[in-house]
Amino acid sequence: MQTWPGRPYPLGATFDGTGTNFALFSEVAERVELCLIGDETDAEGRPLETRVVLEDVDAHVWHVYLPGLGPGTRYGYRVHGPYDPASGLRCNPSKLLVDPYAKAIDGQVDGDESLFSYRFGEVPDGAAASGGPLSPDAATDEPDEPDTAAPPTPSAASDPAVPTNTEDSLGHTMLSVVVNPFFDWGHDRPPQHDYHDSVIYEAHVRGMTMRHPDVPDELRGTYAGMAHPAVIEHLTALGVTAVELMPVHQFVNDPGLVAKGLSNYWGYNTIGFFAPHNGYTAYGTRGQQVMEFKAMVKALHEADIEVILDVVYNHTAEGNHLGPTLSFRGIDNAAYYRLVDGDEAHYFDTTGTGNSLLMRSPHVLQLIMDSLRYWVTEMHVDGFRFDLAATLARQFHEVDRLSAFFDIVQQDPVVSQVKLIAEPWDLGDGGYQVGGFPPLWTEWNGRYRDTVRDFWRGEPAMLPEFASRLTGSSDLYEHTGRKPIASINFVTAHDGFTLTDLVSYDEKHNEANGEGGADGENHNRSWNCGVEGPTDDPEVRALRARQRRNFLATLLLSQGVPMLSHGDEIGRTQHGNNNGYCQDNEITWMDWGGPDGLDDERGDLLAFARRMVGIRRAHPLLHRRRFFQGPAGTPDGEIPDIDWFDISGSRMDTTDWNQGYARSVMVFLGGDDLPERDRRGEPIVDDSFLLLLNASDSPLDFTLPDAAYGASWRTLVRTESPGEPEPSVHAARDRITVASFATVLLVREAREVHAA
Repeated sequence: MQTWPGRPYPLGATFDGTGTNFALFSEVAERVELCLIGDETDAEGRPLETRVVLEDVDAHVWHVYLPGLGPGTRYGYRVHGPYDPASGLRCNPSKLLVDPYAKAIDGQVDGDESLFSYRFGEVPDGAAASGGPLSPDAATDEPDEPDTAAPPTPSAASDPAVPTNTEDSLGHTMLSVVVNPFFDWGHDRPPQHDYHDSVIYEAHVRGMTMRHPDVPDELRGTYAGMAHPAVIEHLTALGVTAVELMPVHQFVNDPGLVAKGLSNYWGYNTIGFFAPHNGYTAYGTRGQQVMEFKAMVKALHEADIEVILDVVYNHTAEGNHLGPTLSFRGIDNAAYYRLVDGDEAHYFDTTGTGNSLLMRSPHVLQLIMDSLRYWVTEMHVDGFRFDLAATLARQFHEVDRLSAFFDIVQQDPVVSQVKLIAEPWDLGDGGYQVGGFPPLWTEWNGRYRDTVRDFWRGEPAMLPEFASRLTGSSDLYEHTGRKPIASINFVTAHDGFTLTDLVSYDEKHNEANGEGGADGENHNRSWNCGVEGPTDDPEVRALRARQRRNFLATLLLSQGVPMLSHGDEIGRTQHGNNNGYCQDNEITWMDWGGPDGLDDERGDLLAFARRMVGIRRAHPLLHRRRFFQGPAGTPDGEIPDIDWFDISGSRMDTTDWNQGYARSVMVFLGGDDLPERDRRGEPIVDDSFLLLLNASDSPLDFTLPDAAYGASWRTLVRTESPGEPEPSVHAARDRITVASFATVLLVREAREVHAA
């Protein structure tokens, strides 16, 4: 085979129309072989390979150019070098390695012993046993990692410089694929919705489409299924501006779960940071998944919907010291992973998944930034949600908001311009960092989730914090110069109960996960409304429906950026399972209803969700760019932009705020003089609103404020019933009865402020 020296950059396999350049970083390698994998097999059924030695190396990058080699070619690497786990060195050329920069990946791992550098039943490298090979990654707030194999037992001592398992992993591992980078994007333009105008919809490519009646069978569970007009029509009718896709980077489907009839459904187990997951493709895995993904993005953009990716740069699928050698471990273990100081045979883990990437390594930082830029420039995505982002801030041990990663993102002309959302916690010391990220970033606001849940289940003494969450969490973000848009507000997400389960279960019901109930969060802040699980009791069902509407109304009337979890708008249930990471089945898939569509109850919920999104989007006051000033920031004699009243219509004072039993409040939201302008520089004027919230178990009579705030008010939303409220107008100081556990939204009839 003819070979040319090639170039050390870009890393990965790059097809230029006439041939392919290959480049791989490894500082520890002594020799690198590029292995081209054909479709033919040997007598044992193992794919045949052609090995090409990479003769040229520059700055630890091994490279070669193969003229005439094009898209669809499968390949891997064998890295020859030291094997000394006690020193953090784990080269093993018998393991065929995935290219960290592979743009597409073919196949899956099968859990065969050849994937490991030790024999099952051994204590590898003299290290103490903990966990089992290929532990799955649940990647939750508190990940639960069940063992999938019995702990190894000691065996006879072996030469620590030689792996005890030199069986070839070819045929049992994943293969990298050369892709065609050319795609007709046409007139594709990113929608570029401002944060304050955004409504985010967290979705799972497979779960969203597997049961959709209008999506053809062959497209269900795929990128093409997500791009289907019926799915896009649902999103546009709901009014969302962005889909936040759960992990679509190539991930490992844990053989231990597969053996139990389960799978790694969520996908927080990445092995390929440039490759779309091949399990979500309808048309093939030899590069077709790249084209299919691009077509999905193009279709969503045409519908004015942004695409945000949930990305997992904090760890990889290779797990702890008992994990398989799939890629990074065999290429340059110590350069990619954070090892325990003084005990380099083990991995320093702040993710609960076995390993953490070494965030002070320039090569790790380069990998992450190259990946982010690739997905923006080549795949046209519009932003990222960073899983367990506190780990990315651990340049050394502590979480450091001034770490190298944040510096690089801030300075990058591409990545700094897209939406950046942090999951602001990990499992390490000081890992809970809500409110602690730099100004460029927004954050999943876990405090919002917890507070809103507690308020609506009637927990005492919640009013002060609830008020902060409703108004954009200035206590968390204002001190760093950030605005309400820094808060990504959510009540439910993939991790935990669905909205329907949140109001239907007091306890988790994770029996189907096969872990004896040991997995998943125990403190859900949920309330079953009187009966655990399904019931035909009409009063309980009515209360649950009202609570779902309360949560949706609160979310969509709060300052900040709302995020809906897929299926909550149509009453999706996981039957009390709050950790569906391993359930790729009807437990987690969206149920779109029978042949006649949704039943009345779920149809009413969808109509309410659409209406609330519409109200939010129509009123700039409900998604301000700046925090409210309140009475303290308003000149004497003027009506503040926000004011708080008790049920008698009197302004809240310190005593009212500190009453532990208080579970109700009335909020005035003034829209006459918003401190912002539209795109043409014109002042924005909006309606004013009164928001009446009753989280007590009894109806309450609210007295409206005096006429200085508004002479008359029209009812816009009442969550006590599913449909639009009867038209009604109320004068200043009128009394309005608000049902138990209910919300009422009133809009002022006239814009001018009337004298008292």
